[in-house]
Amino acid sequence: MDWIQIFSNAAQELISPTTAAYALAALGLAIHFGYTGLLNFGQAGFMALGAYGFAISTLTFGFPVWASVLVGIGASVVFALILGIPTLRLRADYLAIVTIAAAEILRLIFTTNTFDDVTGSASGLQGYKGGIAALNPIPPGTYGFGPFTYNAYDWWIRILGWTVVILAALFTWSIMRSPWGRVIKGIREDEDAVRALGKNVYSYKMQSLILGGVFGTLAGMIFILPRAVVPANYQTSLTFFIYAILLLGGAATILGPIVGSMIFWVLLSFFSGFMARAVEAGWFPFMTQVQAGQLRFILVGIAIMLLVVFRPQGIFGNKKELSFVR
Repeated sequence: MDWIQIFSNAAQELISPTTAAYALAALGLAIHFGYTGLLNFGQAGFMALGAYGFAISTLTFGFPVWASVLVGIGASVVFALILGIPTLRLRADYLAIVTIAAAEILRLIFTTNTFDDVTGSASGLQGYKGGIAALNPIPPGTYGFGPFTYNAYDWWIRILGWTVVILAALFTWSIMRSPWGRVIKGIREDEDAVRALGKNVYSYKMQSLILGGVFGTLAGMIFILPRAVVPANYQTSLTFFIYAILLLGGAATILGPIVGSMIFWVLLSFFSGFMARAVEAGWFPFMTQVQAGQLRFILVGIAIMLLVVFRPQGIFGNKKELSFVR
């Protein structure tokens, strides 16, 4: 059993672009669920819009990076309006039903052969990273130490991804301390009381849905920087993973989604490496590599369950923030 390699691979997930993408998407869900009380189960849809909006704008229309980013953001705003207009005046469970269905509809649209020339169908899209790579200020070469040794492009996408996460966290911290943030948190606790004070609850909910969706869209763009755009990556389970990360760190916190994403991916990588090598070593003769790959999710789930049992408010949360979900 090569423990050094297992721990090395797990440590790399601390600063990986995937971890950054999930942290940003979870921060968007923190705005939706943690601060506003909106049950959005379609964050995977916002991420898919960011990924496909960026990739299609670059490949099909030849847009520069900044324009491709704006296309993705614009698509997420329209998507949020389509979801929010018919549901935000109703009970919270209606938004949950609509968002989970809408995200799945988007995935199927990107998968269908009808738009194969644009979306790539089930095969997805690639070859859109030239614009991002051209912005790389790091000279060619290999840099770092130990497990954190990468080439110039890999360092660039990590720096870019985590810079966006930090800026989004600072922005969220700022607005949640503002009068707008206090109204949002008031809606989470008792929207009737906020409405009685003369506030337009529907408008504030829509703003929250759009803002958290934009975070999810930017997360989708970061997510595809080290990989191709494939519709299979945007299944409903993606949203559930993001919720697990959110609850792990703390639903109504700023650092919670970031630290929760790091812990989630480090644990997932550790259990993945451990189970694969344990099967190779013959520790589990009754188990195949495929079964071992699925077992890692069970082990991570158990670890998260233990944390939720003994610290239900998450790592950075407090018990007062749990009152709205009871």
